Amino acid sequence: MERRTFLGGTIAAAVLGRTSGALADQPPIRIGMSMAQTGGLAGGGKASLLGIEIWRDDVNAKGGLLGRKVELVVYDDKSSSAETPAIYSKLLDVDKVDLLFAPYATVPTAPIMPLVKQRGLLLIGNFSFQVNSKVGHDMWFNNAPWGPADSWASSFLGLGQKAGGKTVALLTADQEFAQNLALTARDVATRRNMPIVFDQAYPPNTVEFSGIVRALKAARPDIVYVASYPPDSAGILRAVNEIGIGDDVRIFGGGMVGLQFGAVMENLGSLLNGVVNFNTWLPEKSMYYDGTRDFFEKYTKQAIAAKVDPLGYYLAPFGYASGQLVEQAVNATGSLDQKGIAKYLHANEVKTIVGPIAFSADGERKETATLQAQFRGIVDKNIEQFRRPGKQVILFPDKFKSGDLISPFEAARN
Repeated sequence: MERRTFLGGTIAAAVLGRTSGALADQPPIRIGMSMAQTGGLAGGGKASLLGIEIWRDDVNAKGGLLGRKVELVVYDDKSSSAETPAIYSKLLDVDKVDLLFAPYATVPTAPIMPLVKQRGLLLIGNFSFQVNSKVGHDMWFNNAPWGPADSWASSFLGLGQKAGGKTVALLTADQEFAQNLALTARDVATRRNMPIVFDQAYPPNTVEFSGIVRALKAARPDIVYVASYPPDSAGILRAVNEIGIGDDVRIFGGGMVGLQFGAVMENLGSLLNGVVNFNTWLPEKSMYYDGTRDFFEKYTKQAIAAKVDPLGYYLAPFGYASGQLVEQAVNATGSLDQKGIAKYLHANEVKTIVGPIAFSADGERKETATLQAQFRGIVDKNIEQFRRPGKQVILFPDKFKSGDLISPFEAARN
């Protein structure tokens, strides 16, 4: 009996060895992308890429996809929309990658949408906003939790209305992302019969916001909706701290990119207090799913070593979820056929570390999971405080809610 068991084990090991060797001989599945590693979007791009790399390592530890290892082919797009068309052409025509992930953010992604649609290719989006609204590509799937186009503005203005706000001010960067947000905000305000008393777009290279904030304050709005990129967000908050915003403002913030990044939050410190802003993941009890804690344990260790955003809440887990979308679809279809993967993602809900994801026909979430959260009790120069619950209180959606709005804004600041 012992001899037969030993021989059986020897034969099984030999077969396993031949199988492993055969799998090892297969070429890797190559996923291509550009990612901002320099420029204004680099803080987010590096965290997003690290999240994707952690997924790659995890899936390869499980044997890869279809018995093949996963390999990432990544180029720095320098946070520029001028770089991405050539990079994605190279990924397809020179590198011959099997699948594509989009760059981080709206501005670098928008120029590649016609290319992927023309070639009939799957594209996993990465936190762009409404880049598919005009192109209408049926193989686009955004990893971001935005949901319906108007849900972002609707949630913020709705919170302001409940706090007694009636009039709206819009302060937006003159870039595609911010202008898409402004467009939906105007539509929501009109439908809710909320007059817009201030509506200004500023050039992307603006560094001094004192004059703009004074003009905004003079308009005496009840609700101030800001759509800005990281450098602008910091400049706007410093101007508000210096000048004030007026006692009429019930709620301030909404669409300020940058206030989700560890370095920016640590640098702004107490200037964040009272701001209500969008976010995607926060360390509140309602936000943990299967694998979430394990991911952040790995991310934190690697981020410190790589000098990447040590928190990583905003983008990193969604980079990981991008991989999970592909992983589940490829495993379910048993193929790299991109039309088959797209069909699967349209028809099925996918479980990820940021929760279940189901897509509408336009490749956006069927239901918004975008958070609106208020900064509370923030002190200066202390990044560790943001790892604790209660520092960014979730006001929306109700299924994640962890507290109620403190209003008006000036009272919340203090």
